[in-house]
Amino acid sequence: MVTAIVGGNWGDEGKGKLTDVFAEDADYVIRFQGGANAGHTIMNEYGKFVLHILPSGVFQQGTVNIIGPGAAFNCEAFQRELQNLKEGGVPQPDIRISDRAQLVMPYHILFDKLEEQRLGKHSFGSTQSGIAPHYSDKAMKIGFQLAELYNQNLEEKVERVVTIKNAMIAGLYPDAEPLKAEEVLAYLRQVGEFVKPYLCDMAALMRQAVKDGKNILLEGQLGALRDITNGIYPMTTSSSTLAGYGAVGACVPPHEIQRVITVVKAYSSCVGAGPFTTEIFGDEADVLRRKGGSDGEFGATTGRPRRMGWFDAVATRYGVSVQGTTDVALSLIDVLGYLDEIPICIAYDINGVRVEEFPSGDRLDMAKPIYEKVPGWKCDLRGITEWDQLPKEAQNYVKHIEKLIGCPITMISTGPNRSDMIYL
Repeated sequence: MVTAIVGGNWGDEGKGKLTDVFAEDADYVIRFQGGANAGHTIMNEYGKFVLHILPSGVFQQGTVNIIGPGAAFNCEAFQRELQNLKEGGVPQPDIRISDRAQLVMPYHILFDKLEEQRLGKHSFGSTQSGIAPHYSDKAMKIGFQLAELYNQNLEEKVERVVTIKNAMIAGLYPDAEPLKAEEVLAYLRQVGEFVKPYLCDMAALMRQAVKDGKNILLEGQLGALRDITNGIYPMTTSSSTLAGYGAVGACVPPHEIQRVITVVKAYSSCVGAGPFTTEIFGDEADVLRRKGGSDGEFGATTGRPRRMGWFDAVATRYGVSVQGTTDVALSLIDVLGYLDEIPICIAYDINGVRVEEFPSGDRLDMAKPIYEKVPGWKCDLRGITEWDQLPKEAQNYVKHIEKLIGCPITMISTGPNRSDMIYL
């Protein structure tokens, strides 16, 4: 069986914890898109870890963890995270990397930073992890697939790529140092030597795994609203965050993805620029930010304070729809226990017109939230594992969200630990 765990909103929904939980029964856990530009925070018996490139199944013995061909592979991040696992006493995980995954180059990170500086107030709020330049090069056919690092004509390609990149530097970033072909080639040789033991023919591996009926878990990064095609373009990431892309980014047949678990927060948060209709500010946002997550709502990659907001049923209904969701996991409901009343955005006001479908273009920029308020429960829900133990107000909040988004909520996270879950 193939199960995808993906995000329903802007990212930061709590997918890492859920993947860690489901990985206990998985034969394979696969990162199918994205790179080190977003992190999954996991708390377990080994401690607290933030994974940016490693699949979240690395804490489970007997699980094969794969970085798929749709991912943006950052070798330095990969090495750091392996070292962090070792220092944390985590047993050596079984890790593979598709030989068709493409490499995030140091100059991708450089260009990301330079472009954000050049754009100034019009910047995209990038994590400056090199993701957009990486996927741009992939589309331009001037990226470096890991399999290419052993090609006989590698040096020739490096010369060609460096010529293109130096022309960009001269035209757009004249204060930056030009690239040197010999340094780029040396870096590629070094990475090739390091990653060689991890590389696999993923298509063959997955063909056999599906044939054998293995339990395969696809781990998505970010959320539906950051999808390059169906998200809040252009304030998106540069890959497809949707479960459907898992068929491409993990080398599995589309019809084999039988379950799509979409993780949705009980409120809203967002890292990066772009429209965020239910955003709140000042003390109201600060309180929610401090109470949110395991250590507050701060970006796992950048450390930036996340933008905060109330639950957005319009955006979430859209997110679970484009994900092809079979069931929803509602995370961080325990955070809201301090509120007398909880606002829920049930529609948008766009130029005086009530809108219940998620808009595109500048209509989204003009949207204002239409709220209704529901009673809070004014108590601590952390660690509750049974539905009947939830206060009636919390049960009603879950049921109301379920009705608004039109998709069954089958899991509720009530804290940061694996065991803090209610299954319906």
